[in-house]
Amino acid sequence: MKHFVSIADLSAAEIWHLLNRAKKLKDEWRAGGNQPILKGKTLGMVFQKPSLRTRVSFEVAMLHLGGHALYLSPNEIGLGGRESVPDVARVLSRYVDGIMARVFAHDHVVQLAQYSRVPVINGLSDYSHPCQGITDVFTIWEKLGDLKGLKLAYVGDGNNVAVSLLFVAAKLGMHFAIGSPPGYDLPAEVLALGRRFAQETGSQVVTTHDPMEAVIGADIVYTDTWTSMGQEAEQAKRAAVFPPYQVNSGLVLRAQPGAIVMHCLPAHRGQEITDEVADGPQSVIFDQAENRLHAQKGILAVLMADQ
Repeated sequence: MKHFVSIADLSAAEIWHLLNRAKKLKDEWRAGGNQPILKGKTLGMVFQKPSLRTRVSFEVAMLHLGGHALYLSPNEIGLGGRESVPDVARVLSRYVDGIMARVFAHDHVVQLAQYSRVPVINGLSDYSHPCQGITDVFTIWEKLGDLKGLKLAYVGDGNNVAVSLLFVAAKLGMHFAIGSPPGYDLPAEVLALGRRFAQETGSQVVTTHDPMEAVIGADIVYTDTWTSMGQEAEQAKRAAVFPPYQVNSGLVLRAQPGAIVMHCLPAHRGQEITDEVADGPQSVIFDQAENRLHAQKGILAVLMADQ
């Protein structure tokens, strides 16, 4: 594994390698601290979009593993504008040992990986959010055990988080259902790819415009914001369309007893999820947020220490 750009690029064995590495590093940290396996190494962090969890989790992960993280703001690089993406990759990869990029255009991450001498990690793009996807299955594995045959139901916009969830669920033999409003479905090419992965593992992919149908029998109920960064102009339109897709106690009752509720945060409480559910006994939202740190340690270790 040279780069971490999309979960679609990984085999099930590679995903499990990341998950097992993350578990080992989390256990090690809780037992007293991590070994400095990235001592003397630096991660360059390129940000076009702001973030609480991505920045802090990667910086702290590098610190715990003995390395350093360097934050590069949009104004410092102007990725694809002030300087071409290939040139940024060629220059930055001569200074640092790894690059994490949180961008708008997925093609920017693809180009960084193409021209970089060092590993490139997709910290988020408009196409996918693979770090979140790995975090989520790591959390599900911790909470529910064996993943194969579990049903993951996603309710809301067919966005980059939903893309990564589909890919990772299908590759690991989990059933995936998504309930989205008409016009906000997963892209057709994403569904086709996800269904191909599911066919290989014997899992099922279901799409519906009925949120209740999506969550029936689910072991995991997942939601995300109705309006992502870069979609602010659509906020009023989306606010009129998405209320029937709110994750509330009535919706959660349609899932399996003991189903867990997930949200990648930030949450707009009272919109896509109610306080009652977000703070309720079935919610694992904040354990999930903590696991961004541990899952990303696993990614960093595999790409920057194990090669």
